[in-house]
Amino acid sequence: MNNSVNLLRPRAWLPLAALLLAACSSQPEQPPATDDGYDRETAGGRYSMRKDMAPGEMPDMSHVKDAVPRFEPYSRQGNKDYNVWGQDYQVWRDVQNYKDEGMASWYGAKFHGYHTSNGEVYDMFTMTAAHKNLPLPSFVRVTNTANGKQVIVRVNDRGPFHDGRIIDMSYAAAWRLGMLDKGTAPVKVELIKMAPSKEDVRLAEQGPGRHIQLLATRSGDRARDLATRLSREYGFPARVEHQSDWYKLQMGPIPVTQTDDILSRLIAEGYEQAYFLN
Repeated sequence: MNNSVNLLRPRAWLPLAALLLAACSSQPEQPPATDDGYDRETAGGRYSMRKDMAPGEMPDMSHVKDAVPRFEPYSRQGNKDYNVWGQDYQVWRDVQNYKDEGMASWYGAKFHGYHTSNGEVYDMFTMTAAHKNLPLPSFVRVTNTANGKQVIVRVNDRGPFHDGRIIDMSYAAAWRLGMLDKGTAPVKVELIKMAPSKEDVRLAEQGPGRHIQLLATRSGDRARDLATRLSREYGFPARVEHQSDWYKLQMGPIPVTQTDDILSRLIAEGYEQAYFLN
């Protein structure tokens, strides 16, 4: 079902596949079609909340670490030029250097659990962000110039679509930057560009199917135990690549018709940093 109408949320552009998933799930009762405010704030009923908010109970986020920059091929979703509220936006597919200063905002419970622009599930307790133009995914360093606090986040969504704002931070990233109370903060954003390794190039040249890296750990025993279990559970080869002090758990090749579903399952099972190697 790839022919659904493309609806857009106020802070992040959503791919057709994500919208279709929403159409298959329960939705709040729709108000009269003349309620333009409701339609705009909920993307035509896509979201149950009209206004964004913090989670009902503040969890302990002291364990949340910066995203780890790495080479990731750009996703098949979320990297086409698009239009929001009558405004055209261009994706910077070949960007090598990017620095900007402006205002950052954050987005939370309203979008938590919904799909981001590149097809992943938004988790407001991880270190991610939304940007209007950077290719997805990208890694950026964000500095709150008012207090000097700094984070590294993985950009996997589109937004913010409000005048004067250059980046939308996840709830966890906003907490680390000390900007939750005010809602916005002056920031400096710097792209962290990662080149592919020899292993990335080798996998990309192997042919049909895609490969996923689930995690990197210093425990070879843990990585090998997980590889055995995941191979049995998912039915695809899982292996451990040993590089320096790190053991990288990888799965594949996976047929391209199943890769998005497999990646979503892995992220939902706790492998939040899982990503496509090719």
